[in-house]
Amino acid sequence: MIRIYPVPLSFLGDLKGSGRVKSVKYTWIELALQKRTDDFRPESHSPVNYDFHDLKIIGERLDTKNNWQARKEICLRNVYTNMDTLIADSRDPKNVSLAVFKPANIVKLHWEETEREWKNEWKELRKQGDLFLPDKDPEILIPKLPYKFSYAFTDETGKERKLMIEDWEIGALYWNCLRSTNGNEEEALQKVKAKYEDEFKEKDLYLFMGTTKQWHMRRATNPFVIIGVFYPKKEVPQKASPKNNIQTSLF
Repeated sequence: MIRIYPVPLSFLGDLKGSGRVKSVKYTWIELALQKRTDDFRPESHSPVNYDFHDLKIIGERLDTKNNWQARKEICLRNVYTNMDTLIADSRDPKNVSLAVFKPANIVKLHWEETEREWKNEWKELRKQGDLFLPDKDPEILIPKLPYKFSYAFTDETGKERKLMIEDWEIGALYWNCLRSTNGNEEEALQKVKAKYEDEFKEKDLYLFMGTTKQWHMRRATNPFVIIGVFYPKKEVPQKASPKNNIQTSLF
């Protein structure tokens, strides 16, 4: 796994709106990259050409057929189940900053109200980060989410953890739920809860995790946040037919 930045959100929107891809997620691309020299995390890269003229779409989007089999083959190659092991690997010399994690159990979805407007300093940073639309305020492109969401879960040791969710999809879900409830925030939050807490408990849930450069550099006790979810259906074990239940021995 690698991270690529900066990638303006306006570019991703243009890519999806161009008809070249139906969805940006799970789409293979080819792009010239270079390792970032200002970021110690081994997965961090930046585009060689910031106008992305060399970007190519490779093949079709990975679909969800056969219970996400094509996606599983790529996304589940290296899965952590112990949070202490992942945190240990985030330290020198590995400095792992992107990972797939399998929680043993989802405990609860938490949320708390936060600022409803972008701070001026964040507006300036956002302008600097968008190469194509430098004159637009960030709330035009990314509405300020008025709530912070966190997941409480246990790992294979039974220890409970609580991590912030920084996945843009939970924000998109909140805005969609808010529209469907005619602006009723409490009802919208309950709909988000039903998805992330109730529905996902019935799925074979994995968490995509990543570190922020700031807290990873400071060697925080746990530098990870949740940056995505992966949720195929739970596989039902196939029972062997009695007539095929043949034991063999090798001598």
